[in-house]
Amino acid sequence: MRLDDIDRQIVAQLLKDGRASYAQIGDRVGLSAPAVKRRVDRLRHDGVINGYAAVVDPAALGWTTEAFIEIFCTGATSPEEIYASVRPHPEVVAAYTITGDASALVHLRTRDIQHLEEALERLRRESNIVQTKTSIVLSRLIGRPTDAPSV
Repeated sequence: MRLDDIDRQIVAQLLKDGRASYAQIGDRVGLSAPAVKRRVDRLRHDGVINGYAAVVDPAALGWTTEAFIEIFCTGATSPEEIYASVRPHPEVVAAYTITGDASALVHLRTRDIQHLEEALERLRRESNIVQTKTSIVLSRLIGRPTDAPSV
């Protein structure tokens, strides 16, 4: 689907404040509230907007340690197989197939270093994971609430 400038502005407003009313968004983009609602409904129907979620500070929940783990798998492991291996681990907040030597890059969040070690040991026990390389995050420089680019 191709977005026009108004659609992009609406999406940008929702990214800034997902709780903004249609009237508030309409005031900012020059449309009536019903017109904004129709566009948002269409954007949802077309899969541009996939849902709404609260953005919570992980540290407030006690998950203060972050790491990125390169995982190396046996042979030609498919993305589906990698997904099946990492999905059951609650510490995994994201996983990506990547170029380079590693099979995938996994983003973990844990309570502390001991919890990180436990999560790594569980990941390493997956039958298709033969090696890992861990980088622990010291500080987050940018942490946008969405993985969508600015519009």
